[in-house]
Amino acid sequence: MVWFHGGGYSAGSANWKMYNGANLAAKHDVVVVTVNHRLNVFGYLYLAELGGEKYAHASNVGMLDCVAALEWVRDNISNFGGDPGNVTIFGQSGGGGKVSTLMGIAPAKGLFHRAAAMSGSAVTGTPRDRATKGAEAFLTSLGLKSNQVDEMQKMPVAQLLQAMKTTRGLALSPVVDGHTLPASAFDPVASALSANVPLMIGSTETEITWNVNMKFDALDDAALHNRVKEMAKIDDAAADQLIGVYKKGRPKASNLDLALIIGTDVSNFRTGTDTEADRKAAAGMAPVYKYYFQWYSPVREGKLRSYHTLDIPFVFDNVDVAQSMVGDGADRYPLQDKMSAAYAAFAHSGNPNAKGLPHWAPFTTDQRATMIFNNECRAVNDPYHEERLARIALKASQAPA
Repeated sequence: MVWFHGGGYSAGSANWKMYNGANLAAKHDVVVVTVNHRLNVFGYLYLAELGGEKYAHASNVGMLDCVAALEWVRDNISNFGGDPGNVTIFGQSGGGGKVSTLMGIAPAKGLFHRAAAMSGSAVTGTPRDRATKGAEAFLTSLGLKSNQVDEMQKMPVAQLLQAMKTTRGLALSPVVDGHTLPASAFDPVASALSANVPLMIGSTETEITWNVNMKFDALDDAALHNRVKEMAKIDDAAADQLIGVYKKGRPKASNLDLALIIGTDVSNFRTGTDTEADRKAAAGMAPVYKYYFQWYSPVREGKLRSYHTLDIPFVFDNVDVAQSMVGDGADRYPLQDKMSAAYAAFAHSGNPNAKGLPHWAPFTTDQRATMIFNNECRAVNDPYHEERLARIALKASQAPA
């Protein structure tokens, strides 16, 4: 099981204690590998159009580091008790984006056999023209012209990072360059390069509550209306209609609960993972397993609910390490046992069904089977069906004529 860390494509490290794979390996007969790789301008600055022949391959090198790690696994993992013919890539947030991108990276084909993306996606890659404009802007921030790419090699790291922070329009993410990433991994369809690779994918109920500027004050109906209108970028009538659907489906939820759930549902956290599940299932070449993480953390008086990154310690069997994230309640352990077992089962066989879980059927575009992870885990077809249809209708109404 090869883990790619979060932090988008610009930050993060595989050395975070929550990513320690010792418990997952010891309890579930897997070998866990965590990967560091080049990030930000060192991994994703696109120079193939500006630097001439010398820089013709200066594209997606952060992703190519991930490929190199998988090649190392292929060549060496048997020395650690692993099976190079049964490799699962998994990751959360930006790591989920890396997993998604690897499913469309040509040099990665055949290096992994299952994939799991947690609260992260990469439906589309960055177009070359946009990436080139960003690189030009970055060079300008450094006082360089577009034909002075070599000069960056002479500059200290701190200067490059400072320029990165101040450059507008700098896209530091995988680029559809036509060779390493021939096309977007999930747009308009799921990549044929990974057609036979099973996918497990999902998100947490209130992803956005991890944001440092999130407000948790109680909301009256007018405040809820304004917040939904702003988050979904819709008019008054559409906001009222969307709120009505959510209130009907979640009668016990407070206005603040509804705002946080709707805010997550209209964000890329949810729309990206949902789109990838739909398009991978539509291809019909390999099973898709969809989940929805609904367990609420008790920390900070429970305000954070089911926030982004909360599922990581349950998957890694590290809830004791993660008391600052999950608290110290006894209810942590049964869910940890079920989720870590499910991920290990998926890694072993491509099927996440494990002890303690109800039967988890593959996700299809008609039945939409979904595992809801909570103190009581439930297998549900098309959970919150009316909310999903309302979001689809909203998106359709916003599409250009």
